[in-house]
Amino acid sequence: MSHEIDEYLKNCPELTRLCSQNGWIDNSSLRSEILGESQHETLLAVYFDEVVMEGSGCVAAIKSCYGRVRVQTDSSGKVLGIQID
Repeated sequence: MSHEIDEYLKNCPELTRLCSQNGWIDNSSLRSEILGESQHETLLAVYFDEVVMEGSGCVAAIKSCYGRVRVQTDSSGKVLGIQID
């Protein structure tokens, strides 16, 4: 998978839709694997840890999250956007 897709995933707000507890994504745990590819689209399985905070600012829980995303690219491989499946 391209470095550009990896970087895009670390910064795209769309992935927060996969969070189950309204926490935030621990980018150091973010990983993905290719499930399928076509000319301008890559289907990925995305895995990451969601960090859930208490009101006091302490970590309350870490939840494993999973989802499938479709990454659209142009002919040069530049990421145009993603769609959560």
